[in-house]
Amino acid sequence: GCPGVLAVLGLEAAALGECELTRLLQDKLQYEMRLQYMKHYFPIDYTVQVQYEEVLRPSNITRLRNGTVSEVALRYLWFHVSSQAVLRIREVLPEKHPSWKYTQELCQLFDALGEEYSKYRQTDVETVVADVVKLIHSAGAESRSKAVRPKALLDNCLKVMRMLYGVPCELGTR
Repeated sequence: GCPGVLAVLGLEAAALGECELTRLLQDKLQYEMRLQYMKHYFPIDYTVQVQYEEVLRPSNITRLRNGTVSEVALRYLWFHVSSQAVLRIREVLPEKHPSWKYTQELCQLFDALGEEYSKYRQTDVETVVADVVKLIHSAGAESRSKAVRPKALLDNCLKVMRMLYGVPCELGTR
């Protein structure tokens, strides 16, 4: 493609594929499903180890927005953090676990979203975001330093997704 054209034609607008996929994700992340697969099917107070950078809350997004980070970069960040969160949860599940298939389906949706985002280069997003994404993918296990409940990871994923895609993708707040 022509370099730079994408930037002009509104990388700011979410691509159609992104909207389709985030709608599917929203369906999969309904409260009842998060509760059942990420809480009831796990031991009480069960947590997974993640890196600090892998926890992305609405407050982080608000702060970055105030720091004038573009919406595209925020979605790119959300994608990397959320797909990583799903992988973290999957890492602890044996295939026979009742939540395994559910996380597998989430993984597939994120893989499909990854296709949408593979068009982006690190240079398309602000340094602050590129740096976080690099950290997420480069750091070794020893730097993981936060215990988070699986459901909390997906709660964040959904809340931030609604913040970022709610308007451009007309996500209802079902």
